[in-house]
Amino acid sequence: MQEAQWFRDTFDAVRSEVQKAIVGQHDIVEGVLIGLAASGHVLLEGMPGLGKTLLVRSLSRALSLDFSRIQFTPDMMPADVTGTNVLNEGRTFEFRRGPVFANIVLADEINRATPKTQSAMLEAMQERSVTVGGRRHELTEPFLVMATQNPVEQEGTYPLPEAQLDRFFFKLIVPYPTKADLAEVVARTTGEAYAEPQAVASKEDILRMRALVRQVPIANNVLDYGLSLVVATHPEGEGASPVAGRYCRYGASPRGAQSLITAGKVHALLAGRFNVSKEDLKKALKPVLRHRIILNFEAEADGMTADKILDEVGSFVDSRDRDPIKV
Repeated sequence: MQEAQWFRDTFDAVRSEVQKAIVGQHDIVEGVLIGLAASGHVLLEGMPGLGKTLLVRSLSRALSLDFSRIQFTPDMMPADVTGTNVLNEGRTFEFRRGPVFANIVLADEINRATPKTQSAMLEAMQERSVTVGGRRHELTEPFLVMATQNPVEQEGTYPLPEAQLDRFFFKLIVPYPTKADLAEVVARTTGEAYAEPQAVASKEDILRMRALVRQVPIANNVLDYGLSLVVATHPEGEGASPVAGRYCRYGASPRGAQSLITAGKVHALLAGRFNVSKEDLKKALKPVLRHRIILNFEAEADGMTADKILDEVGSFVDSRDRDPIKV
């Protein structure tokens, strides 16, 4: 329990520092921090100007982590991300590291890059390394990719393939600020300089948090509940929910099940517990699975979204469970 209290205190301290720069967006800030604690990459989807870049930069300052920003464009090449070998004065090749060699990498408008360049991120995201000229180069831990994409503007973009979407631990939808939050944003950015986030934790703290998450136990009945949530998204599986069977082409992958359980462990620690509950898994359901289920044409025609389907999936599994829960 002492370790769980340390985890929550450290998490809250970092969140408070980030909130010095970010107005509102409490769920988004928490989601990004959960991804960091769970060693999972995060996809942020929202309109321009909602503070996505500021959020990532503020997080790196609060944690004293190396930060780099990659602005993806259609003419960007894979070497612009990973780095390349260059001939130095001694007539030997030297590896020049690309911007992916940082603790936190902001992949801004990642869907504007061509599939060839997007694929350069796959090895880095999954293997924590890049291969250039046949030589493998390890990335420094902690390593986290936070990618952004605009959900509306599609001209000149290349939708992320399902294989790459599955590499993201969370997909977070960044909403517009409320009127009160917007007033605070305007006051901060058009008046005197506001307080910058200060370092309150280190990379060693992040690595310790990640190790602690792995140690949180989960009871068999809670694990079975989480697996039922994932299986319910499989349209042709025997445990499929009726709505998923009608509107899903493909359900969540095994990586989705792994991410759901891991996110549940983080939520348990944030609640001061060293055991996972069903409520913890329900809280993580949408951010973990909304980008891992593929909808069919009928879903688009009927106005169904991934979040609506996951709401039904949760209700369906609860109705079959002996101890239904609500979140």
